[in-house]
Amino acid sequence: MDGAAREWATSGGQRYAPISDHGLIGDLRSVALVATDGTIDWYCCPDFDSPSVFAAILDAGRGGSFELAAAVPAHTKQFYFPDTNVLITRFFTEDGVGEVQDFMPVTGEPEPAEEDRHRLIRRVLCVRGALPFRMRAAPRFEYGTRPHTLRLAGDLAVFESEALSLALTSTVPLEADGPDVRADFKLAEGETAVFTLDRVGGEVAPRHCAHRDAEEQFGTTVRYWRHWLSSSRYRGRWREMVHRSALTLKLLTYAPTGAIVAAPTTSLPEELGGERNWDYRYVWMRDAAFCVYALLRLGFSEEARAFMGFVSRHVSPGDGCPSGPLQIMYGIDGRTDLAERELGHLEGYRGSAPVRVGNAAADQLQLDIYGALIDSFYLYDKWAEPISSEQWDHVCALVDWVCTHWDQPDEGIWETRGGRRNFLYSRLMCWVAIERAVRMANRRGLPADLPRWRTSRDTIYRRIMSHGWSEARRAFVQHEDGDVLDAAVLMMPLTKFIAPTDPKWLSTLDSLTEDLVSDSLVYRYDPQESPDGLRGDEGTFSICSFWYVEALTRAGRLDEASLAFEKMLTYANHLGLYAEEISHTGAQQGNFPQAFTHLSLISAAFNLDRALG
Repeated sequence: MDGAAREWATSGGQRYAPISDHGLIGDLRSVALVATDGTIDWYCCPDFDSPSVFAAILDAGRGGSFELAAAVPAHTKQFYFPDTNVLITRFFTEDGVGEVQDFMPVTGEPEPAEEDRHRLIRRVLCVRGALPFRMRAAPRFEYGTRPHTLRLAGDLAVFESEALSLALTSTVPLEADGPDVRADFKLAEGETAVFTLDRVGGEVAPRHCAHRDAEEQFGTTVRYWRHWLSSSRYRGRWREMVHRSALTLKLLTYAPTGAIVAAPTTSLPEELGGERNWDYRYVWMRDAAFCVYALLRLGFSEEARAFMGFVSRHVSPGDGCPSGPLQIMYGIDGRTDLAERELGHLEGYRGSAPVRVGNAAADQLQLDIYGALIDSFYLYDKWAEPISSEQWDHVCALVDWVCTHWDQPDEGIWETRGGRRNFLYSRLMCWVAIERAVRMANRRGLPADLPRWRTSRDTIYRRIMSHGWSEARRAFVQHEDGDVLDAAVLMMPLTKFIAPTDPKWLSTLDSLTEDLVSDSLVYRYDPQESPDGLRGDEGTFSICSFWYVEALTRAGRLDEASLAFEKMLTYANHLGLYAEEISHTGAQQGNFPQAFTHLSLISAAFNLDRALG
């Protein structure tokens, strides 16, 4: 990405990098977003859902940032060190070339005390000529609401707030800049400088990171990521994009519990100036279960095992919640209280308020989550290892509940805030929940109330075929006895509910293509035809676009599927990452990067590659 040629957007005099102009680094507990100009403008410590330390992406003036760049005009380019999540930002100037290597050390088996350090390393190298650099570390604790003090001693700065303290060590001298620190230095060819940000306190004391230490941790982290990726079984046409998606999904896993977050950010807008700004730093049952499918497809069974452990420990059908036996989402530690609130002091990305933390959708009824979750149990049992007797009891309790409650109206997969409806997708996934459980019981001879299950499964099938089909539209539609099209029905052949060449399905596919598809990009639905309780419009949903590719593939329309897939790849950012949505101008919108999008890319690539032979 050419940083000099890029025009950054402004709001209130502040400059904002495009959402897509970021790379992602992480340590399987939290992540940081690094812009193409070398600025870290999103970082929560110590965990994904902790309050932010750097949040300039949500308020360039008050959010806090960690700048590190050439001190002269430069063109910039970003790439990942091959087959890793180590990010490199290069600066090209008249006098030389430099680069910043950003990573959070991951070893796989850290010492207990080092787990709490949450180290972030920024190593600067001059690779040609000579270059001046500038660094400015300006943390703003608790989303910018808590003041901090600064203790500075030469090459060590300690930022202390009420709940969190961070230590910045450096191999060059640091200077105070009010409550922040800065450094101006020059490197000749072959010289390096290292900046290390650690969480400190308790048993974790500030610790310098010498050049040799940085080199060793760089090597250890590279080896970790390459060893992990070596387990992939994918050898198809789109290996680079599939593996980048897999590496991204791995970054979105929370190692201590096996949780998988929907995205590592909050409140990046689905529409500039709109109100569709949500906190995605939690475990959506649906998203995480689909991630299990994508990772199992590639051969990563350990992540599936860890998520199954999360479900077994933290999600129990006996817990109960206002909308059913399961919530639609949980905290990364399994907690259920995700109260939503607005941070009125932050202006939002490019002025797109409100900024929200927490998510009120946790109390919604979304019946489709049961299908996604039980399908993940089914796939894990089939492709990884047999589920335990306790897990089967869990599955049975969920299926029994679905058999009783599948015909309730709900808020649906898109979490509408305009009232409950009888959504077809919710019915479809209830069918999936029961059908997959029946398969498991039959294959392994497990105890089950099969007569009741089969009766409920068949009743749902007939209900969808009779009430989900619109003669007027010649298509399956969003909700019962309506005429609104919805891209969620693309999952009908993907879940094996209907044959991908069934005349009714092919007619539906044609209707979706005509009404919701634009240059391979797919809208969820038309908010004007189906009011969802929110103001404004939205972009196309990238997961729906990859579902569309897979539906075309299964229908045998391989030329159309290949073209749509290749077009979708052009909407990725320079590193192969996707946000939730794509605007009419091709810009990425919504929380970034989004697990849902990357898992659907993996599935589409896998199935298209296999169909092409």
